[in-house]
Amino acid sequence: MRDGHAALLAAHHLLLSHGRALEVLDGAGDVGITLNLTDAQPGSERPEDLAATQRFDGNINRWFLDPLLRGEYPDDMVRWYGDDAADVVRPGDLEVVNRPLDFLGVNYYYRTFVVAGGDPSNLRFGLPGIDAHSIIPDGFEVTTMGWPVVPDGFRSLLGRLHRDYPTLPPIYITENGAAFDDEVAADGAVHDDRRVSYLRTHLAAVRDAIDDGVDVRGYFVWSLLDNFEWAEGYAKRFGVVRVDYDTQERIVKDSGRFYAEMIAAGGVPD
Repeated sequence: MRDGHAALLAAHHLLLSHGRALEVLDGAGDVGITLNLTDAQPGSERPEDLAATQRFDGNINRWFLDPLLRGEYPDDMVRWYGDDAADVVRPGDLEVVNRPLDFLGVNYYYRTFVVAGGDPSNLRFGLPGIDAHSIIPDGFEVTTMGWPVVPDGFRSLLGRLHRDYPTLPPIYITENGAAFDDEVAADGAVHDDRRVSYLRTHLAAVRDAIDDGVDVRGYFVWSLLDNFEWAEGYAKRFGVVRVDYDTQERIVKDSGRFYAEMIAAGGVPD
C-alpha cells in the first residue's frame, strides 16, 4: 500500500499511541521512546541539494522529533505534504504526543548524503515522497548493507539534538552497529576487524559528544547475536557473537571481545 495521506495518519497515530501509553505508564519507572535517526547532509552545495536535504531531514528526523519535543509538526513539511497532511491532527492530539519523556532512545547507523531528484510519488521511510534520494560519495567505506561508515555523523547528530531541542531528555543509544561478511577463520575465531574499527570510532564519537555537553546515559550495540534482519532475513550479520544457523553454535567475535574489554576498562581506548 502506497498512499501519502495514509502514511501520515499512521505516523501520527504511532506518536499518539505513544502519548497515550505515557499516560497509562505514568509513575511506573523511566519511560521514553526510540527513534531511528540519521545525520542528513547535502551531497553537494547546489541549492536544489540543500533544499532536498532539508526535506529529507524533515521527513525522517523532524517529523517525529518536533511533535515529541516541541508539540508541533514542522511547518515546512506540512506545506510540502500539502493535501496529504490535511485532517491528520485533531484538537488535543499534540498535547498528548508532547508529554515529557524520561529519555530519548537514538538508533544511528550512518550519515545520509542527500541530492535532489527521484520520484516524488514514491514513499520513503513510510512517509510521502520528498523528491530526494541518497548517494554515497567516493572514499567512504561501505557495510554489507550498503551504508557508509561515517562516525563523525554520530557526533554531528547528537550535537544537533542537543542544540535544536531545549527540552531534550537524557539520551540512550539504543542501536548502533554494522553488518559485515564474517567468516570463521582456520583458528576457529571470527576476526571481524572492520566491525571492531566501526565500534571503536563510533563509541569515540559518542564520547566526544558527551564532552561537547550532550547528556548520553548509555549505549547498546546492535547486536549481541547475528539474527533475523527484517527484509534481509538471515543474510546480514550485525552480531558481536556469531551464530551458526545450522548448528546454533555461538562464537564470540573479536568485536565482542573488544566490547567486553572496553566495558571492563570503563571507556573507549584512544
